Amino acid sequence: MKKILSIVLVAVMLLACAIPAMAEGTTITLMANANDAAKSYFTAIIDMYEAETGNKVDVIKIDPDNFDTVATAKFATGDIPDIFQHFNDSNINNYNVAENFMYLNDQPWADDLTSGAMAYSTDSEGNLLGLPFWESSVSGMFYNKKIFEENGLTIPTTQQEFNDLCDALLAAGIQPICFPTNGCSWFYQFAMDPIFADDGGELLAKLNSNQITYKDIPQMTAMCEWFKMAADKGWFGDLYLTDGWSDITVLMGTGEAAMTLIWDTWMYTDLDESYGYVKEDFGIMPMFLGTADEGTYEGGNLNMLMVNKNSENVETVLEFLEFCMNPDNYNKAFEGMATVAVFKGETANVQSVMVTEAIESVEALQRVSTANPKIIGYTQGETGSAFQELFMGNVDVAGCLDLLDSYRIATCTAMGIEGF
Repeated sequence: MKKILSIVLVAVMLLACAIPAMAEGTTITLMANANDAAKSYFTAIIDMYEAETGNKVDVIKIDPDNFDTVATAKFATGDIPDIFQHFNDSNINNYNVAENFMYLNDQPWADDLTSGAMAYSTDSEGNLLGLPFWESSVSGMFYNKKIFEENGLTIPTTQQEFNDLCDALLAAGIQPICFPTNGCSWFYQFAMDPIFADDGGELLAKLNSNQITYKDIPQMTAMCEWFKMAADKGWFGDLYLTDGWSDITVLMGTGEAAMTLIWDTWMYTDLDESYGYVKEDFGIMPMFLGTADEGTYEGGNLNMLMVNKNSENVETVLEFLEFCMNPDNYNKAFEGMATVAVFKGETANVQSVMVTEAIESVEALQRVSTANPKIIGYTQGETGSAFQELFMGNVDVAGCLDLLDSYRIATCTAMGIEGF
């Protein structure tokens, strides 16, 4: 009996040795801004992936205030993650994209990106730099539909029609545009997008290499002239120099102002409906800011997941991206999110009624966000003071452009950008 038991035990041991050990999941690293990594849809897709595959995504979270400083230092020492999350902005040039990252045009999910998402996520040569697994929006001129109806006003189609509209609102005792400038970013980039998005990148390249300045671009002068005219005519109201970010919801919620420059998801996240008007009372139309006679909309900035082409885990990383782009998976991750669809199969998001109602106009006139992410040294807050100086009469249009250039060049010089 003992002999039989011994034989059985030996057989079991031999069988155990013959069966390979259960393979442990692969760990891939992902470096991201800590705030961006905390987005609910981002954590959801990672949790789903880890649960289904047994692999692990090790998220390296970097302080948002020092993200590019810390990340570029890591890259300089060769400490490059399997996946790098970054916006397609001017700072991306610090990461040697061609040497470090894969172009993803041939991935099976690439065709599921909307045209806007694809345009934002590619470089000037059409190379898809990353997967834009992110939320989006449409920025435009939001208007109070009830005020328009009560005053017999229609949506303009040209710059002159918009100017006439502002005069009509003012004559009716209504502030045409909510335009706060005190200590907040008031998005004059919207006026700049048509300048730099429509010329094929030539102006942007010259500006970023210090071959030209803002003063060398006639459309920049036209933009400043329009803003100055609007301020002098009273289209921004009496308190725009002291109004700040929090005043937008008051002015729009009470109907004191009829229009404002903002993105559609703001109506879901920031509008205080207790003042009276609710999000259903607003529509979206193009922005007419002196630089595009037909008007313009701006698409949202998208954060991309970029693949380290030198990683030993490339195959696993690409499988992770394919998992992210499974419609069942991304619809679970983005369920209920207030966002414009980034993926063609995205249906669980909450797309604003404003954009849905004006979709033909949006699709025809929307520009990829250009000025804010692409102009090296561009900032919103600090440079807003240049326009305050213009509005107060302390500088003329040329002086305003000089100030804008001085801020931009000083930032580029401090960053050590070649040519500055």
